Amino acid sequence: MSFPTPLQRRSALVVSLAIASLLGACAPIIIGGAAVGSAMVVSDRRTAGAQVEDQAIELKAGSSVGALMGDRAHINITSYNQVVLLTGEVPTEADKAAVEKAVAKTEHVRSVVNDLAVMPSSSLSSRSNDTYITGKVKATFVDASDISVNTIKVVTERGVVFLMGRVTEAEAKRAVDLTRNVGGVQKVVRVFEILTPAEVAAIQHNVPAQAPASAPAASKP
Repeated sequence: MSFPTPLQRRSALVVSLAIASLLGACAPIIIGGAAVGSAMVVSDRRTAGAQVEDQAIELKAGSSVGALMGDRAHINITSYNQVVLLTGEVPTEADKAAVEKAVAKTEHVRSVVNDLAVMPSSSLSSRSNDTYITGKVKATFVDASDISVNTIKVVTERGVVFLMGRVTEAEAKRAVDLTRNVGGVQKVVRVFEILTPAEVAAIQHNVPAQAPASAPAASKP
């Protein structure tokens, strides 16, 4: 029996994500959550309950935004540890503010990072390219021996890559450096919750950690 090489595994990841994008690209409101498997729950630094809550936030916020905007906009909604990232395109500044307000009212949302652009909706080819870039970034994390792909959520919009997760400052810098070297990446935006090495160790040993005092804000290095 033959086993896939690391290069084959990287290619499979990138291709599968591109196919998923083509299947879902027609939806104007896109939620960032995915099914939570047992391996992901174990390796993710959120609690299992927080992961489920993030999925619920994405669904509820998506429903609210869909009712508000219909098919007049292209909006991605991604929740990580109850911090919601909004990316995509809306017709007006008023729409941008209205979407943020609707999402902020969603139960359990701690804060909203609003990076919606006021411009026409992106094309199918642009969105497919974004998903391809996301796949390449994740594959780069898989290849790196000093960073775990399951601790960081990657969102790409018009070539801009947003990185979300609960990481140390050293991990955040490493992730940004790796992402900057991926072909097609225009800019990297950090939406990290920074933890100390001691907090990470506590999480890995299943020791309850103190809740963060405030939600992270996006930073653009």
